[in-house]
Amino acid sequence: MPVTSPRRIAVASRSFSRHPILRTELIARFPEASITFNDDGVSLAGVALVDFLKGHDGIVTALERLDETVLMALRPELKVVSKYGVGLDMIDLNALRRLGIRLGWTGGVNRRSVTELVISCAIALLRHVPRGNLEIRAGHFRQLMGRHLSNRAVGIIGCGHIGKDLAPILRHAFGCPVLAHDILDFPEFYAAHGVEPVGLDELLARADIVTLHLPLDATTRDILSADKLALMRPGAILINAARGGLVDEQAVKAMLMDGRLGGAAFDVFDPEPPVDHDLLALPNFLATPHIGGSAEEAVLAMGRAAIDGLAADTVPEAG
Repeated sequence: MPVTSPRRIAVASRSFSRHPILRTELIARFPEASITFNDDGVSLAGVALVDFLKGHDGIVTALERLDETVLMALRPELKVVSKYGVGLDMIDLNALRRLGIRLGWTGGVNRRSVTELVISCAIALLRHVPRGNLEIRAGHFRQLMGRHLSNRAVGIIGCGHIGKDLAPILRHAFGCPVLAHDILDFPEFYAAHGVEPVGLDELLARADIVTLHLPLDATTRDILSADKLALMRPGAILINAARGGLVDEQAVKAMLMDGRLGGAAFDVFDPEPPVDHDLLALPNFLATPHIGGSAEEAVLAMGRAAIDGLAADTVPEAG
């Protein structure tokens, strides 16, 4: 049976709602639909989210949390949820399945955007860019001796869409030995790009740069605990452009302060926005405001995937 296009669409995402190209393309794709955008630009959650989405059969969400309570409140009208962005940790997929609600989602559409940010963070920390920037703004001018990214061992924790995009660039453009840790095995990919699969402890002990590319769930929360972080090489670099909650931020702060870590770059925090101003003020810490997917090209790709997703015919399987 063919899938019926949504007749009433609600776009909860503030970013999508204020993007003129995505608005125009959504309207053109579903010319007969009544479309409600989040034109007030408010962050929607709980009752306010339900009130905004209620009565629509197709919705576009980004960071809005769709738990079972919210989804139940949107039945029976809601037929399809389309995800703007690549993470699914904000959506109760099992509830979608039980309720028979379709999911529109395309993984990895922002992978190059995140890859480029990770590489820029690694180079910035290795060359002491955050420290140098702070010092020169304070009136101090001195040359800081840095290190190359080239030929340094990089450990990728999570070899999904982003990990698979990042690894070949590091391997072939910078000559980096690349270690990968994932709960799944990708032997053909590893062989094609000279990536070495290893256990988490070995990766932490061997890598000069460690970068995280995992979703946040019960199995990955605090995956880099204080004990795991203690396994990292002295002077190593840590990058988290995945999800806040994967790393013990207090342990990272302590290791940056006493020099056990050479530097750390976080694009994500728990909570967001971050509240630990002592961590943010450290000269060997680079903070960005969750911009991994915030390149113009990535935003368009994610938005167009969300538009396509409104015509999805798939109900997610149980997790």
